Order: sequence, then C-alpha cells, then structure tokens
Amino acid sequence: MAELTDLDADALSRGIAAREFSCRELMDATLARIASANPRHNAIVSLRDHDDLMREAGERDAELARGERRGWLHGLPQAIKDMAATRGLRTTLGSPLLRDFVPPHDDLMVQRMKASGAIVIGKTNTPEFGLGSHTFNEVFGTTVNAYDPERSAGGSSGGAAVALATRMLAVADGSDFMGSLRNPAGWNNVFGMRPSQGRVPNWPVDDVFVTQLPTCGPMARTALDLARLLDVQAGYDPRAPLSLERASSFADAAAGATHAALRDVRVGWLADLDGHLATEPGVLDTCVQALRRFEGAGAIVEAVAPGFDPVRAWETWLVWRQWLVAGRIAPLLSRPGSRAQVKAEALWEVDSARGLSGLDTLRASGERTRFYQQLVRLFEACDVLALPSAQVWPFDAKLRHPSEIAGRTMDTYHRWMEVTIYATLAGLPCVCVPAGFGAGGLPMGLQLIGRPRADADLLRIAAAWEAVAADLITVRPREGG
Repeated sequence: MAELTDLDADALSRGIAAREFSCRELMDATLARIASANPRHNAIVSLRDHDDLMREAGERDAELARGERRGWLHGLPQAIKDMAATRGLRTTLGSPLLRDFVPPHDDLMVQRMKASGAIVIGKTNTPEFGLGSHTFNEVFGTTVNAYDPERSAGGSSGGAAVALATRMLAVADGSDFMGSLRNPAGWNNVFGMRPSQGRVPNWPVDDVFVTQLPTCGPMARTALDLARLLDVQAGYDPRAPLSLERASSFADAAAGATHAALRDVRVGWLADLDGHLATEPGVLDTCVQALRRFEGAGAIVEAVAPGFDPVRAWETWLVWRQWLVAGRIAPLLSRPGSRAQVKAEALWEVDSARGLSGLDTLRASGERTRFYQQLVRLFEACDVLALPSAQVWPFDAKLRHPSEIAGRTMDTYHRWMEVTIYATLAGLPCVCVPAGFGAGGLPMGLQLIGRPRADADLLRIAAAWEAVAADLITVRPREGG
C-alpha cells in the first residue's frame, strides 16, 4: 500500500482512527518508501530494525482495537531530527565526538510526540552540531535536495525537509537557530515554522533563562499538518519557566482557511533590506511573484524600509551566536584529540567566543532589545513582514557553503543566511511557505514574520496561502530525481 505515503498526516491520522487501514500497513508502506528513496537522498539515519517497528505498529493497532487512541500521531511513523535526544536511539548531533552516543532519556518535544502516539523509526540527518544551513557531516554523509540530488538540501533540518518532500515522512519535527526550519523548507517546497520564543520548550537543558534563540518546531507538506504538530509540541512546562501557555488549538486557526483569509492582510515586503543583503538573481523576483498572488487574494503588499540598522543587527547576532554555540560545544572539546574531529566552522564559533567578555554579551543583549523594539514598530503598519527564506538558490552539494553571492564575498560561513536572523533575534514567530520555482527548476521559500506570539494568525495565513498557491505547493520531486 505504498500509496499511503502520498497522504498528508491529517488524512493518515483520520484513516487510522477510522480503521480504514492499520498502523502496520502504514508502517510497511513507510519503510518501503524509505528503502526506495533514502539511498538517493540520505535524509533518514539510524533507522531502527524493521521487525521491531512492525511489532510496535501492531501494538498501536491492538490499542485501537481496545478503544484506546493516544492522540493525533497515533501510529504515524516519525524520524526525529538528530539534534534531539531519543532514549535508546543514537543521537549524534552529526558529530564524530558523539557517533555512538545513546541518550538515557527523550527530550521534552520527543516525549510529547510519543505521548501523542508517534512511532519513532529513526532520526533525520543534520549538519555537525546543527551549524551551517547545509546538511553534511562525517558520521552519515550529505543529505541532498529533493528536487535535484546534486544540490544542497539546506539545513540544519535538511533531513526532515527532504524526508517530507520525498514522502518518506508525512510530518516532521525540526529545530531553528539561524533559519534551520525555514531554509530547508524553502529549498524543498514544504512548510516550516519557527514558533514564538518559548512556544516549544526545550528540556532537559543546562540553562533555561539565556539559551532561548534556538527552538524546536514543526515541518509539514500542508499548513494544517504544521498546525497540528505544533499543537502536540507546544505548551508550558514548569521546568522551562519562560515557556508559553497555549490558549487554544493552532489547528483550529488553520482548519478550513481559504484565500478569503488573506483579504486586507497587510504584508510588509523587506526584500533585501535596501540592498544590504547580497542576493542571487531570481530569488527576489520569485518572492515578488508570490506576493502578487497575495495581492490577488486581497492582501495589501507594500515595500517597507527596515527601520533598524542591519549592520548592528548582524554584529549583535555574531556575539549571541558565538556565545551560545561555544557554551554548547566547548565542553566536548576538553577531551584529548577532540578538536581534530570537529569541523572548522564549529571551532571558529568556539574560538571567537573566547574573546568575548561579560560586558560584550551584556551590550549585545541591549542591542538585541533595541532591535526588537525597532522591528515590532513595523507592525504598526503591517500584519506580517516578508523576506526570502534564503539569499541563494540551492547550491552544489559538494560545497561547504557559498563563498560569494552576486560578486560579494561572504565573510563568514553563515553570512549567506543573514536573511533568517531577524525573526530569531526578536523571538517572533515565522513561517516559511513555498514561494515557487526559479528558472533552474529549484524551489524558494518566503518567510512571513508575525507579531509577538501571533503563531495562530501566521498559521491561518499559511493555510490561506496554501489555497492560493496549490499549483506550486503540489509540485512533487521527480521520482529518482
């Protein structure tokens, strides 16, 4: 029943609940799809034993026979991003230092997905320590784009995005620091959402007060699936004191939304920030074509000036990024010989952070505060802010990262993803929706940044966009391509 893998997650959930097909049938179809597509794309890693998975699927069927249903994910196969701890299953973070690490616990997000009935079949590939929006590492190799296996899948949730686009998964989790839910979603023609800061709490972690820039979140092929997975992942936990209560269902906001929901929505188009962002030809044009569809549905699209200094925002970003990355990786480098096993980009972050003082980080916190206030003021005239999800098209998968864009040299390994830092620094919700395809046939995404804690509004807009742009969203990768 390989056709089951073509269904979206909500259809699968309803079909299992109605006993139209069994969890075992879905698992069998999923594993067959992985056997067919994964050797080419390398999206799913640490795949569990076939017989064990079929036995777990049978247990979910037995629960249904007794009238027991765990939740929306009951019986749905899930591969967890290899940045999240999974009890009894290798969690490598893409690093040779953690090649054989098997956690004794699940992260809170994984606990919630399992509690909703998900069957964890393996992990999705990620760059080493999740650094760099290109999914390659020395443990599992490179994950390649769903639409062109010679090109990058993006990252760091590249494995998740490709697994979705190639129908190996119906819905997937990811995480986002510098666009890691948004860049790969855009490059693989799926939806990815960075929720509001605190919406999906992280636990266990060493720090629950400062380390708030990274967040977990959902990826999906439909806006409704995106919302339903966020319903599973989100919610307050007392161990994460800055986590947010959830007042209502995100799925309710997305369900049934039509193009009419875009009427009079005010979209502020930030483009390349008045030329500050180096951008490859065609990227902005593709996004502008998508915005014209917004206008056709009744939205009001206007170009807006940034209202903040992007140079200062970048300098602030570097301090925060280096500080937080170093805090996570530096303890692993205390082992003899460990530096030789870690990629240069990670070492650069750690070594750069050694020169930071407490005063430097406090100043960066003040700059971040001013940036937040400046960005939020833009919402006095706009409901959402729009930007491309990347500054370049998916590049050659053999490259580590772009060294230049449109003749402008990139001075860091991640400067080409500068377009993603604004939602992160401000802690605002941001959804990446498929924007269309360029002249080379490769996908691009459009970031929509929402007001503080307006996750439900963003999901409603994403669902309305899906109704407007169905012809773009339903373009599938070529089989074998």
